Amino acid sequence: MLLYPGMTALDVAGPQALLAGLAPGSLHLVAHTTGPVASDTGLALLATHDFETCPRDLDVLLVPGGDGTPAQMRDAAVLAFLRERAARAAWVASVCTGALILGAAGLLRGYRATSHWCVRDAVLPLLGAVPVAERVVFDRNRATAAGISAGLDLGLALAARLRDPDYARTAQLVAEYAPEPPFRAGTPAEAGPEIVRAANAILAPLVAGATEAARG
Repeated sequence: MLLYPGMTALDVAGPQALLAGLAPGSLHLVAHTTGPVASDTGLALLATHDFETCPRDLDVLLVPGGDGTPAQMRDAAVLAFLRERAARAAWVASVCTGALILGAAGLLRGYRATSHWCVRDAVLPLLGAVPVAERVVFDRNRATAAGISAGLDLGLALAARLRDPDYARTAQLVAEYAPEPPFRAGTPAEAGPEIVRAANAILAPLVAGATEAARG
């Protein structure tokens, strides 16, 4: 799992919680350098490996999203690392705007993919992907998830493919993942125009930065 400054911590922690039990001790958090990496809310996650010490052959290569996405879309070392590891990985995956980083590395060209709603339809096509409005999208060995919370869905879907559906169901029950949110505002259609305007104002810098990075 890639870490970088400005990532969204839940994009990492959600799938990590559901996948870690598959092979204890073999889930690596990778960044430019080892040590703490600050998320977009200031919560730090600990990188256990750098690009050189990360194993060459991976079952899953996963990229989170976050406010730091545009910078990663321009980071030559990050993109080279993703291309090199993706060539041998069984699954290449992303959560939220992590799909844009995969796309910037050329890894979603011609693939159906999803991402956060704020960039899915406008920015993914700039990177050669075919946008799909679903929580989790599988196309060959690419697995992409929509915004932040969809990382939990991705973790379960990958667990089912890496082990079996009953393992994933057990992990879901252990996590008591049975969401009943207090509001029906998790999509633009449900939230309504006023809330969408407020969300767009928060997301505008990320959308603008990602669009500029995608256009190169």
